[in-house]
Amino acid sequence: MIIGRRVAAVLCGTLAALMTGALAAPAAAEPVRETDPPKVNFVLDVSGSMAERDIDGDTRMNAAKRAFNDVIDFIPEGVHFGIRTLGADYPGDDRLGRGCVDSSQLYPVGPVDRTEAKTAVATLAPTGWTPIGYALQGAVRDLGDGDGMRRIVLITDGEDSCGDPEPCEVARELAAAGIGLTIDTLGLTPADSAVREQLGCIAEATGGTYTAVQDTDQLADRLKQIVERTAEVRVETPTVVDGADECADAPLLGAGVYSDRQEFGEHRRYRVQVAPGRELRASVSVAADRPMNRDHGVLLRLLAEDGRELVRGSTAGHGRTDVIATGLRHPSDADSEETLCLEVSHAFSAPDDVQRTPGMPVELTVDLVAAADTPSDVAAFGLARGWIPLLVLTLTGLAAGILWGLIRRVLA
Repeated sequence: MIIGRRVAAVLCGTLAALMTGALAAPAAAEPVRETDPPKVNFVLDVSGSMAERDIDGDTRMNAAKRAFNDVIDFIPEGVHFGIRTLGADYPGDDRLGRGCVDSSQLYPVGPVDRTEAKTAVATLAPTGWTPIGYALQGAVRDLGDGDGMRRIVLITDGEDSCGDPEPCEVARELAAAGIGLTIDTLGLTPADSAVREQLGCIAEATGGTYTAVQDTDQLADRLKQIVERTAEVRVETPTVVDGADECADAPLLGAGVYSDRQEFGEHRRYRVQVAPGRELRASVSVAADRPMNRDHGVLLRLLAEDGRELVRGSTAGHGRTDVIATGLRHPSDADSEETLCLEVSHAFSAPDDVQRTPGMPVELTVDLVAAADTPSDVAAFGLARGWIPLLVLTLTGLAAGILWGLIRRVLA
């Protein structure tokens, strides 16, 4: 009898949930497009300088091994993971010959076998030179093609020791190729300006981030953050656009995802046509791909053809951040199609020694949905409001109560 009553209670709860859910989510969910699994490829410096003992009283190599073991245990299911080394095999003096092509795949990109991956890392010992540019080219090949998230994470304690191919040029070529690849860099050398400049350039070219690491825990935590972001981000390859200084000259965008670059103090503008009965939903994110001052913000404004501000979205913060984003919504109440202007600005600033160009990576998402999908009784975050939801909730409770009474009579 107790089991029967529990079943009845579940049925009533299910009815209420279904009716309430219909109110809170008026639009049917769109089917999720299948993509390739997210992939992350760690590129680890195993050059001779990794034998220096200046991280937690131990060598840089051992600090990296401990961090790697921690991260390998953390990798989520479904993320494909690999490791490539640079400077791990050739200990000789032929730098320009053998030393500058000393990079190999230690663990292939794919579903992770934690024991095998840790065993592979355990075999490493500081050995050779630092062919960063050559290793990045190999890391791209390791990842292969696909439409899922693809990320390279470079962990090194020094500059490239070869110069051909030059690492920053390699990163810029990858960004220009539009292959949807991000490179994050982590530097193990304390306060080395040359290393910081090169690693920052590599990261900013692809919209990645640069982090200077001081100890093992910081290295492990940062690697986990990057892996977690790789797992969470759904990828739609952005279309590269060039925003304008004035709305009249701005590119016309349809629904989709777009990427641009924006320098400090610059405003970027884009036009969108919104038909009657449609709602514009737009969001923008700006990536802090180089060392920044602590205070920051981003503003997205929607302007009418006469320059009036219709709606805005903004956010701000302080301290370390990788990406800052905001968004807005605007249902059209015009009688005919109108051309509106999206204006993007940000309040990032940087120390004087930080490179200003190219501008910071901007990603803009534009969606146009039927206004019927967003009734006025549903707030922006899906919470019901107004007298209609109250009436529906009341009727839901009444129906659930009647059903519960009938079931109790049957079970009595």
